[in-house]
Amino acid sequence: MKNIIFVCLGNICRSPMAEMMMREYIAENNLNNKISVSSRATEDYESGNPMHPGAVAELNKHSVQIVEHHSQKISQADFSEADLIIGMDHQNIIDLRSMTNTYQDKIHLALEFMDNKEIQDPWYDHKFDRTYSELSQAIPYWTTFLLNSIE
Repeated sequence: MKNIIFVCLGNICRSPMAEMMMREYIAENNLNNKISVSSRATEDYESGNPMHPGAVAELNKHSVQIVEHHSQKISQADFSEADLIIGMDHQNIIDLRSMTNTYQDKIHLALEFMDNKEIQDPWYDHKFDRTYSELSQAIPYWTTFLLNSIE
């Protein structure tokens, strides 16, 4: 089983949206026995908090099933257990890389396959539709990437 962790600053907008969307994608493609997914924060500002209401509303608009979520910061165990750690923006990548020396090769930018484009934080501008659209491009890419790495 491959393990992917999506990461953003607070784990209440982008990364839990990615987690829920990936769960849906995994289920739709009968990959539950091949890929597990979770999400984390680079900081503990929002620790224990649920998803942002705007993220929930956007996922509901697209009928994405939402599982209970509470923000948590990425741990050293997460670095060890993950096969891929996907950050949403360049600052997330800088922060993640500063947290580990051992697992640098697991850390990737969500849209690195699109000229290293960032997924901007909708917490500031409330453009959760943009986040959904960008994550919709990232999810199939990283699923294929993971499946191609399964031996």
